[in-house]
Amino acid sequence: MSPERGAILLAMSDVQEKLHILLDYWIEHNREHEKEFRGWAQKAASLSTEVAQQLQEAATRMADASNDLEKARQALVESKEGH
Repeated sequence: MSPERGAILLAMSDVQEKLHILLDYWIEHNREHEKEFRGWAQKAASLSTEVAQQLQEAATRMADASNDLEKARQALVESKEGH
């Protein structure tokens, strides 16, 4: 293997490792926000149905984003196993 190819593979491995760490962090961070949004939606329900609905919608979107990030993490794991 050429030194250049070795450096590229090392850089790819470094990116994979950092991305895995970031994905874990982002997923957990989103879940915390989702939970917080839902809690505030309950508190806001007596003040404004519209506010509560929008907060619930934001929480749902956050959960969707977390699901997409989980899929990305799984694809990353699978791509690493394939090499």
